[in-house]
Amino acid sequence: MKYSKVLFFLLIISIVVFSCEVKSEDVINNKIKIINNAKDKKVDVFVDGKLFTSFLYSDQISVLKKPVLYPLISANGVAITRGYPLDPRPRERTDHPHHIGAWLNYGDVNGLDFWNNSDAIPPEREKEMGTIRLEKINKLENGNDKAELSVTCKWMDSNGKILLKENTKFVFRAEKNKRIIDRITTLTAQKERVEFKDNKEGMIGIRVARELEHPSDKPVTLSDAHGKKTEVPVLDNSGVTGHYLSSEGIEGMEVWGTRAKWVALTGTIDGNDVTVVIMDYPENVGYPTYWHARGYGLFAANPLGQKIFSNVKNELNFSLQPEESVKFKYRIEILDGDNDKKQIDEEYKRFVDN
Repeated sequence: MKYSKVLFFLLIISIVVFSCEVKSEDVINNKIKIINNAKDKKVDVFVDGKLFTSFLYSDQISVLKKPVLYPLISANGVAITRGYPLDPRPRERTDHPHHIGAWLNYGDVNGLDFWNNSDAIPPEREKEMGTIRLEKINKLENGNDKAELSVTCKWMDSNGKILLKENTKFVFRAEKNKRIIDRITTLTAQKERVEFKDNKEGMIGIRVARELEHPSDKPVTLSDAHGKKTEVPVLDNSGVTGHYLSSEGIEGMEVWGTRAKWVALTGTIDGNDVTVVIMDYPENVGYPTYWHARGYGLFAANPLGQKIFSNVKNELNFSLQPEESVKFKYRIEILDGDNDKKQIDEEYKRFVDN
C-alpha cells in the first residue's frame, strides 16, 4: 500500500511536469525575435531561435546599393533565395548581381536607375544610377506569431541628393508551416517633382533559388533599359522544379506581363515542397499589378511599368509632387508544401481582410 501511494504520487508529478512542458512549448512556439547587429549593419529576424531572414543595410558591401531582406528561409528550413553574389552556391546562376534576396526599388526615377545598380556598373555609368541607404531604424518589436521592424531610408542620386524618403514597416509573421512578410512602404518626394517613368525594371522583387527556376532548354538574352545585354545560358536542369501560377489561372512563364492579384511559385528544395507567393493589395497604385516574373529566377511585381507590359496599350508615368506621398503594401508568403489555387485564394483573402 505504501509503495502504491508513492507510485501514484510520482505519476501525478509526471503528469503535471508533462503538462507544464507542453504549455511552455505552446508559449514559445513561433516566438519572433528581432536583433539589430549594428557592427555588421543588419537586423536579424529569428523564429524560435532559427533565422527567418535578415534586413541588410550595409554601405560597406560594394554590391549592395539598397537594403534587402536576405536570405528568406521557409518554416521547413530551406532558403528560397539565391545565394549569389553574397554567398554563391554550386550550380546557381551568376547573372544580375543586383538581384539579392527581396527588395523594393525602381528602374527609372527622374531618369535614375535604382534597379540595376551594383558594383558591376562601370564608372562612366554611375551617374545614371540611384542608391538607397538606411537613415535610421525607427522600431524593433518582438512578439509571439508577429513582430515588427520600421525603418527610414533615402533614395539618392550619385551626388547624394535625396529624391525620396522611404518609410517602411515590415511585419513578420510565423505560423505552423508558414512564414509571412508584409511590407508597407511609403515614398515621399522631397524638394522636387519625382516621376516614375514606365519601366519594366520594378518594383518588389525576389531572386529565388536555382531549384525554383523554370527548367529551360535554350539560352536567354536579356536587356536592361540602357540596352546592356546579359546572356543567360542553358544550365543543367537537374532539380529545377519551379512553376508559376497566377490568381487568374495563368501558368508557367506565361505569367510575365500579365495582371493578377497574386502569383505563386512552387517547387522542391532539398526534398521539401515549398510555395512562394507575392500578393498585391487592392489600394496599391496600378492594382492589379503587372508581373515581371521570369523563368530564370527573377520573381517581381511591377505596377508602374504599364506601357511595357501592355504593349503600349496602357501608360502610367506615375509621379509625385514635392512633399507628396504614395503607399505600397505587399505580402510575401512562404508556405510549406505544394499549395493549389483554392488554398492561395484563401491566403490572399486573409491578407486583404487583415
